[in-house]
Amino acid sequence: MRWVVFDYGEVISRRTAALPELAAMCGADPEEFEAAYFAERKAYDWGCPDLDYWRAVGARLDREVDRALSARLTRADVAGWYETDPAAVQLLEDLHRQGVTMALLSNAPSSFGRAAEHADWARLFKHLVFSGDLNLAKPDARIYRALLETIDARPAECLFFDDRQENIDGAREAGLSAELWPGPAAARTLLQAREILV
Repeated sequence: MRWVVFDYGEVISRRTAALPELAAMCGADPEEFEAAYFAERKAYDWGCPDLDYWRAVGARLDREVDRALSARLTRADVAGWYETDPAAVQLLEDLHRQGVTMALLSNAPSSFGRAAEHADWARLFKHLVFSGDLNLAKPDARIYRALLETIDARPAECLFFDDRQENIDGAREAGLSAELWPGPAAARTLLQAREILV
């Protein structure tokens, strides 16, 4: 196993806590906002521009979204997903310290990708791959092929962690070894059992 590949959202990061703030910016009911936010998220992960995404969310809520509001929403949204799980980051640090080569494969808009590239944890990865940059997203088979081309690896050389079963299934269909994210402590045990982490 030459590579360990991680998803980002709700693997390295905590689930965003920014939704109430975003709803307030739109003058929307929090529950209605959350439904609209996630209903349009697939297109955003596939490369939809920030403004188009927020206008689509606004349309579901009967709210107008101009460029200034879109920029504010994007900044708050990125900040919401920026908070990491300390135990997950410690696991990454330990893997890096032992010379394990890692990549990130995340369904995330390009705006988040550009911010994440400057995060302290980004230095632990040899490659960061964001769906919004490729106009592809998990579990589409093409994104796993794009990952393999980027890291110059064969599928069997990769262990992939993700928090969504459909993405695990897609990775396995592409030939990768893949595990549903069990949390940092259980992932550490799994990596030790595979003799990837001492």
